[in-house]
Amino acid sequence: MNPSRCFDRIRVVLHRPSHPGNIGAAARAMKTMGLSRLVLVEPRRFPDHDADALAVNAADLLAQAKVCASLPQALEGVVLAVAFSARGRDLSHAPLAVRAAAAEAVALAASDEVALVFGNETAGLANEDVLLCNRLAHIPTVSDFSSLNLAAAVQIVAYEVFLAASVESLAAERKLAGRAELASIEQVEHFYAHLESSLGQTDFLEPGKPKRMMERMRRLFGRAGLQREEVNILRGMLTAWDRKGRP
Repeated sequence: MNPSRCFDRIRVVLHRPSHPGNIGAAARAMKTMGLSRLVLVEPRRFPDHDADALAVNAADLLAQAKVCASLPQALEGVVLAVAFSARGRDLSHAPLAVRAAAAEAVALAASDEVALVFGNETAGLANEDVLLCNRLAHIPTVSDFSSLNLAAAVQIVAYEVFLAASVESLAAERKLAGRAELASIEQVEHFYAHLESSLGQTDFLEPGKPKRMMERMRRLFGRAGLQREEVNILRGMLTAWDRKGRP
């Protein structure tokens, strides 16, 4: 695997960053590890002098950064989206350590688009943001002080990605041989919408609590790593059941 080609398929997504200085510092952290694709979702201030000042020699990353109006837009075309959070989530995906998440991201980026998603400096990622991703990861810290600066978190993850690409590139390439094509985030989201619609026609969803059940469905299918063909099969089944009037 050529690390530079792998990095070309990895985007770093900053969701609603509030301080432009962190955007610049994150860009610098990315560039030191070979990453160049920065995506910003609803930044409070950008472009901004503070971002330029802290980017130092990574101003080119800021100049080519993509600004999106929503997280789904930022994740278009992605098959793996890793949400980074220090907080535990009861109904979310089982959390991975940052090193395991980086290894998986590098392996998939050999042929597919990958996103590393970081939340707002104050509030982090909301549950609905995490559920749009198919992996949850955390950076191990001491138990009584787990909050990292946004740019520092990006630096640690970028380092782990660089390390995974450098040390495990051959193993990752072999693992990818013969793998079926994974479904994109958009395809999986369409499946979830179809599933909720079909289940809504039955008594299966508990009245007033469809969101909780769908969170469990997301957790179940998120673990599976759905392939494009599998999503087509599942949606075909739902369509057949819908026609019968009894999903």
